Amino acid sequence: MFSGSMVALATPMYADGGLDWDSLHNLVEWHIEQGTNAIVAVGTTGESATLDVNEHLEVIRRVVDQVAGRIAVIAGTGANSTSEAIELTETASRCGADACLLVTPYYNKPTQEGLFQHYKAVAKAVAIPQILYNVPGRTAVDMLPDTVRRLAAVSNIVGIKEATGDLERARDLIETLPEGFAVYSGDDATALELMLAGGRGNISVTANVAPAAVAQVCAAALRGDADTARTIDQRIQILHQVLFVESNPIPVKWALREMGRIDGGIRLPLTSLSPEHHATVREALRTAGVL
Repeated sequence: MFSGSMVALATPMYADGGLDWDSLHNLVEWHIEQGTNAIVAVGTTGESATLDVNEHLEVIRRVVDQVAGRIAVIAGTGANSTSEAIELTETASRCGADACLLVTPYYNKPTQEGLFQHYKAVAKAVAIPQILYNVPGRTAVDMLPDTVRRLAAVSNIVGIKEATGDLERARDLIETLPEGFAVYSGDDATALELMLAGGRGNISVTANVAPAAVAQVCAAALRGDADTARTIDQRIQILHQVLFVESNPIPVKWALREMGRIDGGIRLPLTSLSPEHHATVREALRTAGVL
């Protein structure tokens, strides 16, 4: 089972929006060197909504080929069309991804039964391990715990990225889901406490800029060393906050550019970080010791 620090990798782009393959290669190597346990390729932080299908799948292919089994690769294959989600998941499986992460269908606001049938259909169509992804603040649909429990009975649905930041909900899921079904944090600010409560890891935005620290927090939390985990996490708490001063991935891509890791490209309708936030993000990077 996948565990630990799983970076929701930003997709590097040039200023004109073209994909920057060299920077992608360098980011992947950096994450492996820094102790990241898994890479999520073209999740929502990777701007899956603005990459076309060919670009989306090419990023997955390249990351899988480069990683070459050194760590896990989880492909973002969610969509608000069930047939599209199946197509993406099938291709990611053929590319050699270890698992797929599927965000709840956004905008069309399915019922709980619709969510159940959507995920069941994808899981039935493609045998690869699949991780549910609940982030109602971005999708306008909330997959409730009872629906998650129903889906946990599907053999190749193996976990959920719970990004509400609601620790009570997370604890309820951890306590009531079958043994072996993983609950992952999708909220950096509360990830440590979720792992101490029995969560299996953190699918992290902060890991984009502080991969070693996030990996150390996850490792300490998973072995039950709360004091060490909290000491390290305290140093990067400021990043958990400022990397969301504007819609993700705007701040994290600006931060990576400031660190010299990528160019500044981001695709419309997202725009580069507003100038009034530059000093705030830059100071946070310095405080966290990554700039």
